[in-house]
Amino acid sequence: MASLEEKNRIARVASSIRVIPNFPKPGVMFHDITTLLLDPKAFRDAVDLFVERYRDQRISVVAGVEARGFIFGPPIALAIGAKFVPLRKPKKLPGEVISEEYLLEYGTDKIEMHVGAVQPDDRAVVIDDLIATGGTLCAAIKLLERVGAEVVECACVIELPELKGREKLGERPLFVLVNGA
Repeated sequence: MASLEEKNRIARVASSIRVIPNFPKPGVMFHDITTLLLDPKAFRDAVDLFVERYRDQRISVVAGVEARGFIFGPPIALAIGAKFVPLRKPKKLPGEVISEEYLLEYGTDKIEMHVGAVQPDDRAVVIDDLIATGGTLCAAIKLLERVGAEVVECACVIELPELKGREKLGERPLFVLVNGA
């Protein structure tokens, strides 16, 4: 059960996220975290809530999904003493990579990771700003598991439950701060 202070911090995070209707296309309610980043107290609350959750879980990798996972992942990784591994869109990482393709509403996309960045005994958390349909997080999990890492949990600031991304993750644990419904 969340303490009153934790509930207050989550409420501060939630209230700092603006929703922009009809962006990037009609019918979409875009949850914009840039306003969260403009509020140092709310931004710190978000990072601290993740750090408190993962500090004692022997996490060795925080894998951040491009691009907004790059905002939250590094400070979390530093605070818990883990390495940060960027999961990027194709052709953005120099050197040898492995990739995982996933389905989009109309087509496919791919995420990539450096070969050797994650080891078979690593315990990983995948971080992104938002889970919608779950395709990107599923691809991230597959990518990490292909190299033998244990994915402990996925973590997002916002969940859009009506898009059923949590269901796509199956038994994989998902931790979110804010319900975007």
